[in-house]
Amino acid sequence: VFIHLYIIEGSLFALLALLFLFLKYLCKEKHFLTADGKEESFPSLMDPPSLELSVVVPSYNEELRLPVMMDEAMEYLEKRQKENPSFTYEVIVVDDGSKDKTTEVAMKYTKKYGAQKVRVLTLVKNRGKGGAVRMGTLSCRGRLILMADADGATKFADIEKVEEGLESIDEKPDNMAISCGSRAHLEKESVAQRSLFRTFLMYGFHFLVWFFCVRGIKDTQCGFKLFTREAALKTFSSLHVERWAFDVELLFIAQCFEIPVVEVAVNWTEIEGSKLVPFWSWLQMGRDLVLIRLRYLTGAWRLESERKTQ
Repeated sequence: VFIHLYIIEGSLFALLALLFLFLKYLCKEKHFLTADGKEESFPSLMDPPSLELSVVVPSYNEELRLPVMMDEAMEYLEKRQKENPSFTYEVIVVDDGSKDKTTEVAMKYTKKYGAQKVRVLTLVKNRGKGGAVRMGTLSCRGRLILMADADGATKFADIEKVEEGLESIDEKPDNMAISCGSRAHLEKESVAQRSLFRTFLMYGFHFLVWFFCVRGIKDTQCGFKLFTREAALKTFSSLHVERWAFDVELLFIAQCFEIPVVEVAVNWTEIEGSKLVPFWSWLQMGRDLVLIRLRYLTGAWRLESERKTQ
């Protein structure tokens, strides 16, 4: 009897220890460090905005590429604020469970500019790009929210183009709208440089996107998208996909809610060090596209407003 009690007590202790670690991890992902190392809580996307712009930068093993992007972004943002003091901003670098020094590199910018302008959200484990963007977005303070890749493939100054795109939308239901950076205008040039196999994969993916999920958007995968706060809350609250195909689900959700989406041509340059493995990543994305459609059709996944009204 005593042996059985000992085993049960040991199991309960192990479960409590696991629960403690889990809660500790959850708490860690809700806090950021200030320039002097003090821990503070992230706000919620459900709170009213207190800044003009939030920039979310998903980063996985980006210690080498992140500084180039951050230097360019901070130079632009600081110059814009100097010219227009009413312009306020923050950059949230989301370290997606990196194995290198991404967090340490990002923290250098917090120490240089302060935690009111640069915050680092370190995820305990790798979620995938979609998961990282979602976690960062849910912690934003901005009236507008820009998603920007850590590789700096799109010139940061092109934010003005996607802002103009957002402003060009006359009717914004409940102030919801999305402006997507697009590389579609570069497609002919990229096809000429790609192998026949990679071109086949690209067109195959575009067909699956059109057939199963999103129509009217030529480039769903460009990592340079601008959301109104209301549109971000509506779409990210229902997002399920955490890896490469998350952009497609995000736009699928937007179309389901009839959120206006505009596509704007941006400058884009191929940067070495991509985490996208051509064949396997495309295969995974293709599978995710089919699953997105099937899960919504069968009711396995539901939009956030649908769940609230039932």
